[in-house]
Amino acid sequence: MRRLSVVAVLALAIAVPSRAQSTPHEKLAREIYKELIEINTVDSVGSVTKAVEALAARFKAAGFPAADIHVLIPPNAPTKGNIVVRYHGRGGAGAPKPVLLLAHLDVVAALRADWPRDPFILNEENGFFLGRGTSDDKSMASIFAANLIWMKQEGVVPDRDIILALTADEEGGASNGARWIATEHKDLIDAEYAINEGGDGALVNGKPVTNAVMAAEKVSVNFTFTALNSGGHSSMPRPDNAIYQLSKALLKVSEFEFPVVLNPVTNAYLTQSSKAQPNREFAAAEMAVVANPMDAKANAILAKDSFVHSILRTTCVATRLAGGHANNALPQTATATVNCRVEPTSSYEYVLAALQRVVGDTGVKVTMQGASRLTGVVGAPPSAVPAEFLNAVTTITKKMWGDIPVVPQMSTGATDGKYLREVGIPTFGVSGLFYEGEERNMHGRDEKIRVKSYYDGLSFLDQLVRALTVKTKM
Repeated sequence: MRRLSVVAVLALAIAVPSRAQSTPHEKLAREIYKELIEINTVDSVGSVTKAVEALAARFKAAGFPAADIHVLIPPNAPTKGNIVVRYHGRGGAGAPKPVLLLAHLDVVAALRADWPRDPFILNEENGFFLGRGTSDDKSMASIFAANLIWMKQEGVVPDRDIILALTADEEGGASNGARWIATEHKDLIDAEYAINEGGDGALVNGKPVTNAVMAAEKVSVNFTFTALNSGGHSSMPRPDNAIYQLSKALLKVSEFEFPVVLNPVTNAYLTQSSKAQPNREFAAAEMAVVANPMDAKANAILAKDSFVHSILRTTCVATRLAGGHANNALPQTATATVNCRVEPTSSYEYVLAALQRVVGDTGVKVTMQGASRLTGVVGAPPSAVPAEFLNAVTTITKKMWGDIPVVPQMSTGATDGKYLREVGIPTFGVSGLFYEGEERNMHGRDEKIRVKSYYDGLSFLDQLVRALTVKTKM
């Protein structure tokens, strides 16, 4: 989910100047951040409920009424808790609908043997916070929580309600909290719009160059590729080998590229990004694709950047592989999972049919996982960014980082914003968290975020929420 195309990337070994927390507000945020990082919330072995209960205790201690703190645990999923907290505004006639703050508390797995340090301890080294969830998504979860508690401590009374929802299973699992709350408890989170993850700032040589607002996102869907064979003794090989069949099919997928599909958000991204792009050839290619999405020469240039290449089209990649049953037997079965990130204006059926055409006569069967519940257009349409929201983001961006563009963006990944859009809550990703190149290694070993970026994001989101909710002068 990189935010700017082809730029010089700082070597990760270079130390980034550190910045210690210096205010009570920042100290509070770091305490919550540390507490969340050090609670294992991995889908398979951790407990999001434990993190939710810790947060509930903090909100109660900060003076939030118990009636406004909702700990929601799905039936038959005791470790997949969620928390919804309401900060009441002045209310009254004409009060606008609430603003919803959304973040997830679950994280992807982290094998201790792969990490040089414990992934479930908040480490601070060379100007970075390191640990599982430091960027995805416990940074925003802790910032949202700290900012609400800080507003409460300051006695701020907003003009509209602010709702915080911190959820489970965004990264995977059967108990996605945002989807469950949106369908079963919408009254608790109904809002004019939501602020979510997915929109970050880009650094080049340590300097901010763009800040992003995510208004659309791809949708993740998995396909199973299956090759079946009668098998036999390995001493008598035959051409019809299930593993070879599957390999041929996957090679075809690796060589296939879906066509470019632009929408209003990706059009705006390319236009704005080209203005800040230091590589003028790349900038010209961005504008050429806006003018003609089928421009082969321009597309070849943009393909050099994985983020830009991915926002232009549906992408599919093999992610899991299994085959055979014995060392001395011909394989009877070989399977692979192919993960696709699908353009929000496309359909599940279109992608399935395309993959079936690609594998052709290899003898491999392609099926869609979860096909019984996945039909039609994959996602809600891109959300139109309200003027008050965009103006506030732009004003605060200029105040904090100077005259850099605010760029509309579509995420190559998938967030829980999809489920909110489906029930009529427009959702926008913006964070004020800035990354340089490959520093944005969410899901990877030594997941990290700059210490300075964390505290800048704390300030940015605090100012943004206040600008959207506190209009009346005290």
